[in-house]
Amino acid sequence: MTAGGKPTRLDRVRERVGASELDQSVRDAAELDLAWTRTAPFAALRSSMLRWVLGPLMDLYTSREIHGTRNIDTLDGPVVFVANHCSHLDTPAILRALPGRWRRRTAVVAATDYFYACRRDAILTSLAFGTVPIHRHGRGLGAAAHLDRLIRSRRSLLVFAEGTRSHDGNVARLRSGAAVLASQYEIPIVPIFVSGTSDAMPRGSRWMAHKHGARGSRRHAIEIRFGAPISARQGEHCSEMMERVRLFLAESGAATEPGRAPAAGSLERAHRGPV
Repeated sequence: MTAGGKPTRLDRVRERVGASELDQSVRDAAELDLAWTRTAPFAALRSSMLRWVLGPLMDLYTSREIHGTRNIDTLDGPVVFVANHCSHLDTPAILRALPGRWRRRTAVVAATDYFYACRRDAILTSLAFGTVPIHRHGRGLGAAAHLDRLIRSRRSLLVFAEGTRSHDGNVARLRSGAAVLASQYEIPIVPIFVSGTSDAMPRGSRWMAHKHGARGSRRHAIEIRFGAPISARQGEHCSEMMERVRLFLAESGAATEPGRAPAAGSLERAHRGPV
């Protein structure tokens, strides 16, 4: 409830899906969160490791082009970065492409069932990329409640809205959780298009690889393209907001799957769908 006794969006979602189910999802993710890995000393160490260790290693296997950073130059944060997902290489490639002031204050949304399945993996992933756990099959506003303290501390989030890596390089239907967060906290989405990472580090690979049988350069060309900020419009459904993200990806060269049209008269406009 708000101070005036008016139900919040989260209260209405609790009524619809069941308070115990929603709150348990939030508590489970909160218990797995390793917030200390996102403190300033570890963020600085992570940025240095990316710049001086992992970055040069990536350069042995890839050459990169970065476009559109001017679209975030004038933003003051926080934002929700939303990218397509082809490879485990996407995360370091995007973080490395971000200007330092953004990189140090951006947390990467990571699935609890994959990256937090065991304590060792959770610690390594959190230390390497500053991740925050979330249930990718959970409820959208439950996810937003768990991320509340991060956004209110003016930290940005990197979300892979497909929920998993692409099997064929095409962009699957985008889930709406990023738009839920952006609309609820009145912050913009910055779409990001990534290409070439699946060739350098295909799904199932544990490390990067050179081009096989290539003459000349054996490095894979990758591209990271930042789009113009997308802000929620008055009365806009979250799926409509994500459709604008999809159009940016399609215009950048991705093969995409159109989103679902919102149901007529749907309740909780702009506030549904898992991250």
